[in-house]
Amino acid sequence: MKKEIFTGSGVAIITPMNEDGSVHYETLEKLIEFQIANGTDAIISCGTTGESSTMSHEEHCKVLEFTVQKVNKRIPVIAGTGSNDTAYAIELSQEAEKIGADALLVVTPYYNKASQHGLIKHYFAIADSVSLPIILYNIPSRTGCLIKPETYVELCKHPNITATKEASGDISHIAKVAALCGDNLTIYSGNDDQTLPIMALGGKGVISVIANICPQMSHDICAKFLSGDLAGSRKIALESLNLMNTMFIDINPIVIKEAANLMGYSCGLCRLPLSEMTEQDHAKLVSVMKKYNLI
Repeated sequence: MKKEIFTGSGVAIITPMNEDGSVHYETLEKLIEFQIANGTDAIISCGTTGESSTMSHEEHCKVLEFTVQKVNKRIPVIAGTGSNDTAYAIELSQEAEKIGADALLVVTPYYNKASQHGLIKHYFAIADSVSLPIILYNIPSRTGCLIKPETYVELCKHPNITATKEASGDISHIAKVAALCGDNLTIYSGNDDQTLPIMALGGKGVISVIANICPQMSHDICAKFLSGDLAGSRKIALESLNLMNTMFIDINPIVIKEAANLMGYSCGLCRLPLSEMTEQDHAKLVSVMKKYNLI
C-alpha cells in the first residue's frame, strides 16, 4: 500500500486578487491561517479554484512559495502543476519540488485530446522527473479527457503516482477504479457533493471547494466517516448540500470567491475570461449564505 498524502478535507484554495488583478498576498495569508485554524487537512495551491490557468509562470511559483512558507509544514501543501504541455508540466513540477511542496496535483492534459496511451506516457514523464508523490486529476468536463479505469491500473504502477482527484462525476466509473486499483491508488473526491459516496467506495477524503468558506464542516464530514460515525457524517453532508450546490450556480471559482468576499476577505474578482456574477445569482448566494449563518 502506498503512503497517503493526507486523509480528510484538502482545500482547493482560492487566490485572492487586488483591484488591478495582482495577487493579494496579505489576504492569502489570512486565508491560509483561517484554513489551518479550522481543521483543514491539506492545502492545494494553484489548482483550478486558485485560477492557475491565468497565472504567469512567475506568479505560479511565487504563490506556491508563499503558501509553502506560511504553512511551514503544519499540514501538507499540494502544488497544482498540470499543463497540456508535458515539458512545461515537468518544469513546473520540478520547481514545486524545489520550493518545498509536499505533493503535486496534475490535471489531465486539456485541449490536445491525448489518447489513453498518451496519458500514460505524459504522466510517467512527469513522475520520472520528480521524487514527490503525484495526485492525478480527472475532470473531463473541463479538459475533454477521461482517465479510464484500465488506464489507472497502468498509471498507479509508477511508485510516485499515489492518488487521484476524481471529478468525473460518475460513481460507477469511480467504483471500477477502486475495484481495479485497490490499495495502489488513494481516491479523493473532486466534487463536494460526492464526498460521502466516494468515501463509501474506499476514498480517503475530498479536495474541496466549499472548504474555502466552511473548512471545519468539510473536515468533519470526512473525519466522522473515517472514525465510523457514518450517521454523523451523512447528517452534515446532507444539511450542507444546498450550500455546496450554490457554489456552482456559476463557473468555479466565481461563486466561492464572491462568498469569501461576503465573509470579509478581500479576494477580489476572478481574472478574465471569468466574469462577475449576475445580480440574480448574487442575490441567491447572499440568501443561502444567510441561511447558513455565514454572513
